[in-house]
Amino acid sequence: MLPVSPRWLDQIKKFEGFRASAYRDPAGVWTGGYGFTKSVTSTTTISRTEADTRLIAELQEYAGAVENLCAAVDLTEGQKDALIDFAYNLGVGALAKSTLLKCVLAGDMDGAAKQFGKWVYAGGKKLPGLVQRRAREAERYLADTLDRGPPRDLARDARAQADVTSLPSGGRPTLS
Repeated sequence: MLPVSPRWLDQIKKFEGFRASAYRDPAGVWTGGYGFTKSVTSTTTISRTEADTRLIAELQEYAGAVENLCAAVDLTEGQKDALIDFAYNLGVGALAKSTLLKCVLAGDMDGAAKQFGKWVYAGGKKLPGLVQRRAREAERYLADTLDRGPPRDLARDARAQADVTSLPSGGRPTLS
């Protein structure tokens, strides 16, 4: 089973790009494949097939970490996709200490979506690629929630039901 939706896996590959040979990322870290940094040195090389396999394995690790951090809340597929990508790109430690996670745990979807946009710097510089990535993560985070409509006011619903049932007809239609 994939740790993220197939469409989002493709998006992560686009965000990261593929490089068979190691390079230094904007923060100066040796990087290869689809943004891998673990065990990458200046001489590291990787095939696309190896990178595809490794990406899924690494995303599984990040998915487990996100599930642990967010165990107290039910996440939608879009929320999982966005948070796993965020953790993959920035690290689990960054997510664990973030206001983003605090908003997620508090159920503040709009607040969480806004927090993605604060994480657009690497090596002290604001990077257009990160601005775009964080915007897409925020969109993905909210995607599954937009179809649900506004949150229901259960107290208002109960009052409305009480108003209807207190009518002389008990809320049933009557013929005059």
